[in-house]
Amino acid sequence: MSLNMLMPRIGRSAASALRTPTLRSTFTQPRSTPLTAALMSKRWESSAAAAAAAAAVQPTPEDLQRLNSLRNIGISAHIDSGKTTVTERILYYTGRIKEIHEVRGKDNVGATMDWMDLEREKGITIQSAATYAQWGGTNLNIIDTPGHVDFTIEVERALRVLDGAVLVLCSVSGVQSQTITVDRQMRRYNVPRISFINKMDRAGANPSRIIDQIRHKLKIPAAALQVPIGAEDAFEGVVDILANRAIYNRGSRGEDIVYGEVPAHMVDTVNAAREELVATLAEVDDEIGELFIEEKVPTEQQIRAAVRRATIARKFTPVLMGSAIKDKGVQSLLDAVISYLPNPTEITNTMLDIDNGEQVLDVIPHSNQPFVGLAFKLEEGKYGQLTYIRVYQGRLEKGQFAYHVKTGKKIKIARLVRMHSNSMEDVDSVGAGEICALFGIDCASGDTFTDGTINCSMSTMYVPDSVISLSLTPKDKNAPNFSKALNRFQREDPTFRVHVDSESKQTIISGMGELHLDIYVERMRREYNVDCITGKPQVAFRETATSKAKFAYTHKKQTGGSGQYGRVVGYIEPIDSAQHAELPYEFVNNVVGGNIPTQFLPACEKGFMDGLKEGFMVGHPVVGVRMVLEDGQAHMVDSSELAFRLATLNAFREAFKASGPRILEPVMLVEVSAPVEFQGNVLGSLNKRKGMIVDTETQEDYCVVTSEVPLNNMFGYSTELRSATQGKGEFSMEYKRHSPVMHSVQEELIKEHQAKLAEKK
Repeated sequence: MSLNMLMPRIGRSAASALRTPTLRSTFTQPRSTPLTAALMSKRWESSAAAAAAAAAVQPTPEDLQRLNSLRNIGISAHIDSGKTTVTERILYYTGRIKEIHEVRGKDNVGATMDWMDLEREKGITIQSAATYAQWGGTNLNIIDTPGHVDFTIEVERALRVLDGAVLVLCSVSGVQSQTITVDRQMRRYNVPRISFINKMDRAGANPSRIIDQIRHKLKIPAAALQVPIGAEDAFEGVVDILANRAIYNRGSRGEDIVYGEVPAHMVDTVNAAREELVATLAEVDDEIGELFIEEKVPTEQQIRAAVRRATIARKFTPVLMGSAIKDKGVQSLLDAVISYLPNPTEITNTMLDIDNGEQVLDVIPHSNQPFVGLAFKLEEGKYGQLTYIRVYQGRLEKGQFAYHVKTGKKIKIARLVRMHSNSMEDVDSVGAGEICALFGIDCASGDTFTDGTINCSMSTMYVPDSVISLSLTPKDKNAPNFSKALNRFQREDPTFRVHVDSESKQTIISGMGELHLDIYVERMRREYNVDCITGKPQVAFRETATSKAKFAYTHKKQTGGSGQYGRVVGYIEPIDSAQHAELPYEFVNNVVGGNIPTQFLPACEKGFMDGLKEGFMVGHPVVGVRMVLEDGQAHMVDSSELAFRLATLNAFREAFKASGPRILEPVMLVEVSAPVEFQGNVLGSLNKRKGMIVDTETQEDYCVVTSEVPLNNMFGYSTELRSATQGKGEFSMEYKRHSPVMHSVQEELIKEHQAKLAEKK
């Protein structure tokens, strides 16, 4: 995959620097026949020329007004920070829903955005859900995302298509492990964010400590725009430090906003907070910086303009606070979304011109441009496959034809809908910057659609590797829906992978964690009536070399007639997998003098790739290896592609055995939160599982322990933690890296693998 394909949003100067023919992606050109080739080339004769002509077309005033009053935002956070509760209040205050239902409410209805039965039973968000609303004349497209690390792909693809985000933080727990992951994803896609400190009514609420964590743990300048009036049980409202007024929520559900004077005992606190805000902005905004140096006091309008500039430039995050469960502070958050987050015209998105060496072109987010859209999420509904699309450029209308860039297929848009959780509303057309959904389109997540006048592709999204696998066997061997369910889940979720083990012939499913796979097994039972038996979880081990090893291998076979002959000479050496994360291996051709004919060199590389698929120790893939081919020998008659492919494969296997091979295991960053009195029990349980304690932090009467633990030792930890903390402890974990296992563990793993092989014989 090219660097271009992984850089969805870049500044104009960076974009121009990338406009070189050396950056290529593994893009699949549209399939064509001799009959259609002429038509395709005529239709796409010059995407760059079409794009240049389109850029000269000025947007209509109506379209500019629509774009200026449009925000595409996501609600993201660590699990249990209150994202879905915040979204429920947003929908209520904007008039999208008539009554509020809680995530784990006593009425057993559940929050609007958690529409799956599993979500309502477990009280967690599993799939991202989209909706739209209106606040003060501004249209909002909102995506509520999961907080659990197992469903991180839902956050990934939501942030890929959004222009801004609200990062929700708990007023007690603050920045947690998944908060850091979400922050990393926001940076990857250059998404500006507003921070909202939720749960201000909780015991131990401390917003100043949370703001400090944002600055130091997330490494982004932050300052409060509000000061809380009271805290914990006495939390009443907030003071807007820019308008210098108190804001209270009244009414049965906080729908009535009452403004008042700043309480007398808080005047000094508010003035200090305003000074801190100005000082922070002075470091990231030139205009405020100049006023600060000249010791002039900026006006409210100047500060608001600076907050907006710095937020959109991703140099600063404004911090608001409230309590969604107590119906406080959400309307102020909506006002901040409109005031400080960008509209689609203020974000630079790029696309790649396929016809001109993947030249980087800026997307022009106006409706009178050629249509370009990105399919970012698939979902199986009662009417067939539902495809969520972000329209980046142009207009999508019901009845028009669109072209699937990857395959070149022409598709008619039969039905166009806007989503509200799991319900939908038919629309006739959707303009640039909008999010909509289509029915009956055969595509994959990350595919680009155009109107056919330009041949451009949007960049794809980052998909993390799976870390855990399970064998899966249906109780009824003839269950017709088994493969149907697996195929659907793979199309919906790029992190859910399925393959059949070549030796055991078992179906193996792989994902991001135990919960991730458990959810899919349960969904198979509920949605497809397929009961399955799962095997013991298998960790995604890797094998790697630790030292340089030379090889000189001759493959010779004579069976009558022309035989097989190929000789390869060179060495393998370790490389740093972290620095080569996209491609954790490398093949280097240093052969000179034509000792290996050029037509056989691709076969040598294929042989190397064959060797990487399965190591000899535990049968897992090999990573972190560079193979350098220095010399070789060919036969006039007997040499062939197959001969050199087998020669390289066997040479690699021999050299790998001599390179001090090690087994790598996934290491997880585990964050455990429990009452202080159980800190010793928590530390003991992590040490017992060979965990390395990274950090311990005490917050009021709670302690947070951060450690790195091998995933292979984490199975069943939730049960142990509950019993060790009387059910009061909770933990989260995310993939950190692959690290070498201890020598004793490596020997055990090799013995287990050899025993399995012996059983199969």
